[in-house]
Amino acid sequence: MNDVINSMIGYLDNGGAVMIPILLCSFALWVMIIERMIVYRRWEKHDIDLSTALAMMRNGEKGSETPGLRRDLVRFFAIHKTSSAAVNQSLLDQYRLHVRPNLTQRIGIIATLAAIAPLLGLLGTVSGMITTFDVITLFGTGNAKAMAGGISESLITTQSGLTVAIPGMFMGVYLSRRCARLSGKLDETISILKRSMR
Repeated sequence: MNDVINSMIGYLDNGGAVMIPILLCSFALWVMIIERMIVYRRWEKHDIDLSTALAMMRNGEKGSETPGLRRDLVRFFAIHKTSSAAVNQSLLDQYRLHVRPNLTQRIGIIATLAAIAPLLGLLGTVSGMITTFDVITLFGTGNAKAMAGGISESLITTQSGLTVAIPGMFMGVYLSRRCARLSGKLDETISILKRSMR
């Protein structure tokens, strides 16, 4: 175990100062990805279908406290509904305005962090090459050991930046699609419920 830890510390040390923002970027990225996956799973796993939601709203049922996108909408409507169809329709719009930001939250930041990671890796590449050229200026090309530090920094930071970016971009696209699916589900449900009130 100590060998693994020492190896990791050595790897980070060889990457230079740029490894710190790359690590912070990776940590923030995966915290947000995991949080979004938990939220989307909570809204999707035990949700009800459209016909059940429509029947519950017609009967004024709140349903169980189990989380779900349509379940939450039914509960919200059961608590706030009035005798006016126009007011009830505006309540559905109000719910959509309340929920939509929660659906799209952090998706843009995830995409941005995934795009920043390879740029940080590129910054480390440039920094490593500058170090290499400084060594060449001082010692010439005969000192391979001195040059290796700068080259190592260049390669490690490039590798680290890409290692963070590739799965981050994949997960960003995956979460964007889930978000779009949930948004479409919300719009479809509200549109059909509004039609049923006419």
